[in-house]
Amino acid sequence: MNAASKRGWQHFPHAADIGICGYGPSAESAFEEAASALTAAVTTAPVAALARVEISCDAADIELLFVAWLNAIIYEMAVRQMLFGRFEVSIKGGALAGAIWGEPVDRARHEPACEPKGATFTELRVGQDASGAWFARCVVDV
Repeated sequence: MNAASKRGWQHFPHAADIGICGYGPSAESAFEEAASALTAAVTTAPVAALARVEISCDAADIELLFVAWLNAIIYEMAVRQMLFGRFEVSIKGGALAGAIWGEPVDRARHEPACEPKGATFTELRVGQDASGAWFARCVVDV
């Protein structure tokens, strides 16, 4: 397997908030993995894919689209009082259509560590590295 076909996510340090980064063979997979990093900032418990929520957003460029995607997930987490563990993204031009699957927050089982407030423009970057792998990263206010 070459480096450009690997998928995953990571957190990166930031003074008061948390940095998240997703990577994969496409921009879509990098967005999906970054969403997993967002959930992992909240809980280490598994999140069941019990309910599906549709997400759509658009933006002038792919970096702004990434922030819109994360903020749409954060919004759904807050208003539905849910956590999400499965993500699917399709990007065409400046438009994103996606779905997220999750379950209601169970405070005893999920033990939420924080409540994300919003994705920021701090350290915002979406692109491809030298191997061709896509990455999407930014700092999330918690």
